[in-house]
Amino acid sequence: MRGSGQFTTRPQLAGTFGMVGSTHWLASAAGMAVLEKGGNAFDAAVATGLVLQIVEPHLNGPGGEAPVIGYDAASGQTFVLDGQGTAPAAATIDEFARLGLDLVPGTGLLAACVPAAFGTWMLLLQRYGTMKLRDVMEYAIGYAEAGYPLLPTVSAAIAAVEDTFRAHWPGSAEVYLADGVPAPGARFANPALAAVYRRILGEAEQAGGDRAIQIEAARHAFYEGFVAEAMAGYLETAEVMDVSGRPHRGLLSGQDLAGWRASVEQPVTLDFHGLTVCKTGAWGQGPVFLQQLALLDGLGLEGMQPGSAEFIHTVTEASKLAFADREAWYGDPRQTAVPMAELLSADYAAGRRALVGDQSSAALIPGQPAGVEPRLPAFALAVFGGDGFVSSREGRAAATGGAGTGEPTVGSPVLGVAAPELGPGDTCHLDITDQFGNMVSATPSGGWLQSSPVIPGLGFCLGTRAQMFALTPGLASSLAPGRRPRTTLSPGLALRDGEPYLAFGTPGGDQQDQWSLAFFLNHVLFGMNLQEAIDAPIFHNDHFPSSFYPRASMPRSLAVEDRVGAQVIAQLRGRGHEVDVRGPWSLGRISAVARSGGLMYAGANPRGMQGYAAGR
Repeated sequence: MRGSGQFTTRPQLAGTFGMVGSTHWLASAAGMAVLEKGGNAFDAAVATGLVLQIVEPHLNGPGGEAPVIGYDAASGQTFVLDGQGTAPAAATIDEFARLGLDLVPGTGLLAACVPAAFGTWMLLLQRYGTMKLRDVMEYAIGYAEAGYPLLPTVSAAIAAVEDTFRAHWPGSAEVYLADGVPAPGARFANPALAAVYRRILGEAEQAGGDRAIQIEAARHAFYEGFVAEAMAGYLETAEVMDVSGRPHRGLLSGQDLAGWRASVEQPVTLDFHGLTVCKTGAWGQGPVFLQQLALLDGLGLEGMQPGSAEFIHTVTEASKLAFADREAWYGDPRQTAVPMAELLSADYAAGRRALVGDQSSAALIPGQPAGVEPRLPAFALAVFGGDGFVSSREGRAAATGGAGTGEPTVGSPVLGVAAPELGPGDTCHLDITDQFGNMVSATPSGGWLQSSPVIPGLGFCLGTRAQMFALTPGLASSLAPGRRPRTTLSPGLALRDGEPYLAFGTPGGDQQDQWSLAFFLNHVLFGMNLQEAIDAPIFHNDHFPSSFYPRASMPRSLAVEDRVGAQVIAQLRGRGHEVDVRGPWSLGRISAVARSGGLMYAGANPRGMQGYAAGR
């Protein structure tokens, strides 16, 4: 864990008791408080995650998702909680065709899947935690009731959608515009959500003193009790404006809510430089991280300089190939056959590796695992054509003409007017390890205040994750009832000799497995400590189709922080990359914790002055 000696914005934390890193200092402090009270990493993760719902409402909420990956020291097993709700029973490609839509809108009610965050946190607490419900819920309830200092980005997000709230989403206006747009740093509370969590806790404790009974009662209250009744009752009659420019009713029902439970799965893994890297299944984009590692393992990265044009070019070209496979092959393994073993095989990686050249590729080229021909969704073919190459400048312009309303920027949910000055607006992340040998990483997201109207009486809105489904029939990622969308959420965990070594991740939509990859390579290959690897200049590409409405692609694109230097930028342009130079501290929101040699370590992202690690 020794660093390379390069400058960092803050020290890497080191200690022997426990470490918490997250995208908000109040959430990290809540997680650390739970560890101090004797809770384990999983107890702390639930407290941290619930606080993130309160203090980062523009990035996640109870109506969203929370994929989790962890190592349980008691059993010696690594596990994944899918944390992703399924499409409603009424959500079919034919239904969207009847509505005259060829994409699932990125806002409103049509894109709602079953809210998964609350049920996932309850499963983590019940199966792997030790504390009672009150012990982990009290922090979130306290901030929702008494208030917390509002982030400038939350204030800006509310200001950007003020007109929509007032004109179309009165429930949202009631919560977020009660006294006008709240000022940055103002003390802000959400009494409606506080009351919901207080009632859930009250009903849980009335069910009995046993912690497992209480947790199950809380889950029941949310998915079959008063919370579910409020959601279903609202959806039965609500017809709200979305980014299509027309009002629509939602497809989610009370039966969808009652029939869903979070589940435990095995991670997908790949061995890389003495580590076993663990990710979610192909219902998330996590395996694309592993595919990139497999491709890069034979391209001589060890002999390159981190941050050099050669390094950035090589990683970017491998990324394009891995993400092309994501578009063609990834989907919910419960409903479609995903050739994951072949995609991660050494022979497949070797064949794909040969496609990495000296110049930036203009192609989107998915592979042929087991010799099967790939298929791409219509929004990809509109840009790249049937042969995988950019068909025309007009095609690219058509595909990227609308402003994104999903993760990368916050904009008007109705008009699709981007507000890029707000910066990345998407998701949260947390990483925790404890004195007992446990480790956990989670990426809560969805149910953003700007994505869907607040449900009256509940204080939170539904998610919009169904926008990630394709409406092209017959693909692994095609919309189907009961199917999980191929989400971008991608927590990560790595083992060394079967023991937990590293938990890491970042918000950022399609960039998650690019920003975290750069961090991982900086740490594992180049010996940077956690904070050095986080602070190093970062980059990503948007070459492949975005997972968010309107599913745009930007062929040959490459965003870099200007700290990479003018010479590197010029060399990248010389290789054919369309370089978009960003501010010096503008990309990525990574946090990480690690265990090595009897010590624990942590680092958190300084960008945005929001993420912090805590530990001792």
